[in-house]
Formats: sequence, structure tokens, C-alpha cells
Amino acid sequence: MDLPTGKSLPYWKTGRTAAEHWIRKACAEIERAGGTIDVCFPSAYQGGRTAHVVGFSLDGDSFKLVWPLLEHDPPEAEAALRQTATMLYHDVKSRCIAARVFGARWAFHAEWLLPDGRSIGQLTTPELLQELPQMALLAGPKETRREAG
Repeated sequence: MDLPTGKSLPYWKTGRTAAEHWIRKACAEIERAGGTIDVCFPSAYQGGRTAHVVGFSLDGDSFKLVWPLLEHDPPEAEAALRQTATMLYHDVKSRCIAARVFGARWAFHAEWLLPDGRSIGQLTTPELLQELPQMALLAGPKETRREAG
């Protein structure tokens, strides 16, 4: 998958707050929504690309968000880390609000982890169609969507 450059997206060199601060804020949002943090760190990603990774449990399910560091010039690594962490925080915050209304599976469906460790978003269409019956069993009798209003 081709990713955009950091300069082409919001939050590029717009602040000086450390990346770790944004990651901590993202984890706090998950905890505020009732979740528990399992993993929270920068990690190796496809082709050696660095990424911020947050793994967590919410509403009885496990999820993993991976935000890759976008293309940048070598002297701009700190700005790229800050940008990625800022995007992750704003993404997590909005999804946690949605999770409080509609449930975690609705808000984080692509990041829902299967028993083999892959997320729903990592499946190809044929794999997804094959996994649907098993996903229904994983869902069990629990509500997968909360009614708004």
C-alpha cells in the first residue's frame, strides 16, 4: 500500500508536544471508554517502517491500532513521530466517543483481532468471507451494536 507523505497531511510541524504525550492521551481515552491497554509503543512495521501501536481490550474484545510513520526527510523524524502520534490520538478519541454510543466493535471494526492475531482489516475479501461464520461465533449472544437515542 502506498502511503502519503507526512507533509501532505494535517498536523505536519504544527506543534511541539512530544509524540509520547499524544500516545498517553490516546491510551487515556481508551481507558475513559472502559478499555484496558495491552500494548502501547512504537514498533517495526512493513518494510521496516516505524509505527505507533496501541493494543487494547474494550467491551470484551481485543483490538490493535497501527499508525505508520509517513514518508519524511531524515532530519524531520521527530516531526513525523509527532504527526503520527497526533493523528492516532484524534482517531482514537473520536472512535472512543463512537464506542460509547454504538459499541467497540462498531467503532473499531477493522482493528478487531481474530484468534490468529490478524485484524479484520488485514483480511482479503475471500478470507473475510471465509471468516464470517467464525466471527459470528466469536460475537456470541452479546449485542454488537447499541441503539442510539
